[in-house]
Amino acid sequence: MSASWKQLCLQILLLLVSCRHINTKTPGPTPPPLIPIDQLPTDVRSVALKGESHTEKVELLNPVNLTLECTWTGNQDRLANITGLWRKDGEEVKNSNQTVPMENDQYNLKRVFSIVNEEDLGSYTCEFGSKAKIDFVLAAPQIGDVRDKPIVSYLGDFAVITCKMEETKPEPSTWYWYKANGTDKEQIIAAEEPLRYEIKNQERNTKLVVSSLVEADAGLYFCGAVYAISTSISHVISFYEPLKPFVVIVIAVIVLVTIILLYEKSQSKKNSTAAENGTTDQTNTLTQGESNGHGESSSMRQRKV
Repeated sequence: MSASWKQLCLQILLLLVSCRHINTKTPGPTPPPLIPIDQLPTDVRSVALKGESHTEKVELLNPVNLTLECTWTGNQDRLANITGLWRKDGEEVKNSNQTVPMENDQYNLKRVFSIVNEEDLGSYTCEFGSKAKIDFVLAAPQIGDVRDKPIVSYLGDFAVITCKMEETKPEPSTWYWYKANGTDKEQIIAAEEPLRYEIKNQERNTKLVVSSLVEADAGLYFCGAVYAISTSISHVISFYEPLKPFVVIVIAVIVLVTIILLYEKSQSKKNSTAAENGTTDQTNTLTQGESNGHGESSSMRQRKV
């Protein structure tokens, strides 16, 4: 093999080795260290049902081994045994189907679920045959104060969007902001564009300041309250297109001026018609007077003769 071929092969080999150290993936946030399931804190939620159904909301902040207990007093059938099972978001939980005996005039179902991350949240249902069920809805604290009115601003100006968690809810560890991008949400990293964005977090409140507004800034924004188990997302309607308010005002003025002109035109027509009618009446009166005058003159002449 010639020296040139050896040199070419060596360069290709060096290139392949160097490419192994290039990370083409965008680095994401560092996940929190995983806690072994057997070391998670424990919690118990119990519901006693006398009717046919009940929904229980369960608010979680941290990963937990959660015991869900269901008690049903039964119905008039009073069967000795009944079939019980568990569902997660409508899908039957594997190996959860079991025979539940009546004990002390009631049926009891119990199961431990390891709630480690956001995917483990959702609706957990215990069913007693087709007769009764209890739904446990597991979620992080939800943002109740949602703005339903748009924020209007103008090109080149700035806008402030606020979001807050209710005082009765636990304080989040921090806040995130997102902007709608099609069907996805794109996180706003203020440190990457400090001249455009500023995020101010204070306990249960957060503010997003958007400066030097452009038309592309119009759209939906989302605030996220961050907890260890999940991030609660709430949407905030931000901006209409900045020129829309001006256009609406102009249209309103045009409509108002048009109504005034039409009204004045109709009034002038009425006045003109009334004036013409008055002139005609006056002319008729004068004509009748002149005729009467001529008649009286003729009578006088006849008497003189």
